[in-house]
Amino acid sequence: MSVENRLSVLDRTGNRTENRSSVLARNLDRRTVGMKKKETIIPGLSLFRRETPTGLSSLSYEPCVCLVVQGAKRVFFGKETCQYDAENYLMTSVHLPTMVQVVLASREKPCLGLRLTLDKKEIVSLIADTPFFLPRRKTSERAMVTGKVTPPLISAFQRLIDLEDTPEDIPVLAPLIRREIFYRLLADEQGERLCRIALEGTPAHQIARAIDWIRENYTRPLRIDVLADQIGMSRSTFHHHFRSVTALSPLQFQKHLRLQEARRRMLAERLDAATAAFEVGYESPSQFSREYRKLFGVPPKKDISLLRQGSAGFFS
Repeated sequence: MSVENRLSVLDRTGNRTENRSSVLARNLDRRTVGMKKKETIIPGLSLFRRETPTGLSSLSYEPCVCLVVQGAKRVFFGKETCQYDAENYLMTSVHLPTMVQVVLASREKPCLGLRLTLDKKEIVSLIADTPFFLPRRKTSERAMVTGKVTPPLISAFQRLIDLEDTPEDIPVLAPLIRREIFYRLLADEQGERLCRIALEGTPAHQIARAIDWIRENYTRPLRIDVLADQIGMSRSTFHHHFRSVTALSPLQFQKHLRLQEARRRMLAERLDAATAAFEVGYESPSQFSREYRKLFGVPPKKDISLLRQGSAGFFS
């Protein structure tokens, strides 16, 4: 194929992606008027809308794929940053504590997007049915990445969202379309990351198990040697792979979980800082305040006051 023909194909593909994104944006706009977040009747699918840029908000991402079909969002985890928009989706294959910011939005063109949780069992089933998905090359183990949005991926999401209009079809068709979406993700350049997290015996899968344990026991003291032994790694290997996946050390990961949960409780349950600190596992309120300020930029009391005055993005 000549250079001119290849460019023509690329142009047509780009136009198809842009056109389908515009159609999906109109669809999401219609379904989210007057709300910031909508949990749909389709299992695992939620929609979001923001009409102004936001400050940094606490958000723990579960394993999911996120699309922004209009506007842009930025996610910070550890020292890493991911930005996603109409051309790039965001995927995370493990639970991650993050800070999130809407960077492009207006009343005329709100930031519109969706999130679909990943089903590990379905992904393992797809890998078993499609052997060419098995990991073959060395890739970064980073759990949160961006990938290029394609017309087939947008088309599948459009059909999934449209099932809201025919609820009787959801039990039969939603699982089929979800499976198609997971197939598209596995076939993408980032698909090997999903394989490594899903498959037993890989370092990424072992780290995913450790992350699950920390999340379930974040208030308890973290004994690295014990946890490393539980998942079958040496201490040094555990540290290396944990940071490769999450961009954080195990202790930093636990700290972020504790601080984000304390922040949520102070805002939602109106706890004072000392009480929130003890409830999430801190023994020293002063240490809690120091680490809170380091992560969120201001002391707990001031931060909660600012949030109550209008940080609309806290529960994004």
